[in-house]
Amino acid sequence: MLLQDDSLVGARQREAIGALFEDWLVERARSLGIVERSGFAVVAVGSLGRREMVGYSDLDLILVHDDRYPERLSEVADGLWYPLWDAGISLDHSVRSVPEAMRVTREDATAALGLLDSRFIAGDEDLARLMTVSVRNLWRSEARMRLPQVIEAAEDRWRRTGDIAHRAEPDLKNGRGGLRDIQLLNALALAQLTDGLARLDPGTEGSPLPRAYDFLLAARGEAHRIAGRARDQIRAQDADDIAAALGVADRFELSRRISDAGRTTSYAVDAGLRTAQNAVSRRGFSRLRRAAALRRPLDEGVVEQGGEVVLARSAIPSQDPGLVLRVAAAAARNRLPINGPALERLATYGAPMPEPWSSEALADLLVLLASGHDMAGPIEALDRAGLWGALFPEWDRVRDLPPRDGIHTWTVDRHLIETVAAAAELTTSVSRPDLLLLGALLHDIGKGRGGDHCAVGAELAEHIGRRLGLWEQDRRLLAELVRHHLLLHRVVTRRDPADPEVVAHVADVLGGSAVLAELLGALSDADSRATGPGVWGEWKATLISGLVERVVAHIGGAPVPAPDPIPPDLRELADRGGLHVSLRPGDGPNMTIVTMIAPDRPGLLSKMAGVLALSGLHAHSATVAGHAGHAVDSFVVMPTFGGPPDAPLLRQRLAAVLDGDRDPVAELAARAAARLPEAGVS
Repeated sequence: MLLQDDSLVGARQREAIGALFEDWLVERARSLGIVERSGFAVVAVGSLGRREMVGYSDLDLILVHDDRYPERLSEVADGLWYPLWDAGISLDHSVRSVPEAMRVTREDATAALGLLDSRFIAGDEDLARLMTVSVRNLWRSEARMRLPQVIEAAEDRWRRTGDIAHRAEPDLKNGRGGLRDIQLLNALALAQLTDGLARLDPGTEGSPLPRAYDFLLAARGEAHRIAGRARDQIRAQDADDIAAALGVADRFELSRRISDAGRTTSYAVDAGLRTAQNAVSRRGFSRLRRAAALRRPLDEGVVEQGGEVVLARSAIPSQDPGLVLRVAAAAARNRLPINGPALERLATYGAPMPEPWSSEALADLLVLLASGHDMAGPIEALDRAGLWGALFPEWDRVRDLPPRDGIHTWTVDRHLIETVAAAAELTTSVSRPDLLLLGALLHDIGKGRGGDHCAVGAELAEHIGRRLGLWEQDRRLLAELVRHHLLLHRVVTRRDPADPEVVAHVADVLGGSAVLAELLGALSDADSRATGPGVWGEWKATLISGLVERVVAHIGGAPVPAPDPIPPDLRELADRGGLHVSLRPGDGPNMTIVTMIAPDRPGLLSKMAGVLALSGLHAHSATVAGHAGHAVDSFVVMPTFGGPPDAPLLRQRLAAVLDGDRDPVAELAARAAARLPEAGVS
């Protein structure tokens, strides 16, 4: 009934659910003789121990005993556990003496972190307190030795679940920046290795971290209630209902709030782990003084100290506008984190960047962007401190902005960063690597403003280019790169990229600029790779690179190569009209050439590719042609499993897709979602 009460949201819901369990446990314990001085105690850990019970959380309980009544132990335990099992409660239980709890704490780091949250519920309170105090004292004494193991476990968890700040469907509990990370911070604070919930980073009074924690808990509670089961992942189909329950405008605003909470937590846990590692590495005051004295110059006004990027003693942020970019570039180039107090000093006293930027500032920005994935951490740190938004005010509209479709893995701002990282690997393949990096950073900057984001983004890119100090010709080229960043993708999925008329049309749209065509090819590659798994592959890469080569050749005056002639048997099928599917063996083992013939229309190529994917066929390459108003498209495919494809079945599926009876994208997305493992709950 509690889950049906719409007035119980967030902390009120958690308190009501927790009180319900605690009242039952107290009464049940009393009926079993688990009372004061009985030698037995019921202790809660996990969600109930932290007073964070949501609708379908596991109930984590420990029956603590003092070994005085071994003959009663089994009877008492069964009397406590069986009613919960019979009621269908998800129960994680254990029976331990205090020495056994100490042994578990010493042997299992994950279990040790759970035991730190233990809280007395019923029975012998002195016994429960003895266990809690003993476990925490042991943790304090051994936490320094256990820290590498704790960090390794956290990093393994992050690799499995990803960042909640940038995921379209984040795991609020286990993801990087989620609830487990705040619990990790508290465990480190208990060992006096770092601050816990009280402060975000050294030198900052107060913290948004408790607010982030409370919002993630509230969202998790609604995810459980709406799903009717334990679920820590925010699914797209539930987001509107969760937003309504939490009083948030819509699912997009919900996503932004979750992303902001995740980024706050990620930043805090990064700073906390660095603080803990520094504390562990120090051995004595003399060593501390020697470590403090070691400062390695990295750039003007920027040095490394203690494994972090800090400001030089001579640095004066109020008189050095470019200092923030030199700090970020040095951090990315040397793969080092930026010191928290240094960020605060830059945010508080840093001078605004004059417009237009100096050539040195622009060069430092390009060094930062060219660092690939190593730039993500420094840019995130600048953004958390308000420094990135000061450099790029347009970023406010895309920060934490969720994607509008399911193929995108990241929020829009993180997608831009991932695209820059992918583009950094392609800078040697283009004549203007600087514009490629800037185009990757800005290609979706027009999202979140309404209208065509390509056109809106082009206007913003022109304005930003002027602010950065780009020459007028380069500003125009950057704006056109943003305006047309989807052009090649649309052409190869809707038209024949080998058709001379199509090639001439693309060249005309690009104003006859071979440099722009070359940049668009590289940006299409980087953009697709940064979108999500399965968006970029050998087939699309071949189509786009081939189109770019033809466009550049056409602009240079070279004749466009004529496509291979269509075999007579396929021409005859096209002359007959209608739908046809033809198969013939390919060159390699298990390879088959599938030719699909259908009346030509926009989007036909992508629909054919969808039919192949639905049929479990992996397309390695494609050749498109046309005859008598029909597309004659051939695909070299290999089955994911099983034997060669069946032509009548492929024709039947093609007809269903073209008639609108089947949606390949939706079906493939549903299959992928069904294969995702459910997140654990405790």
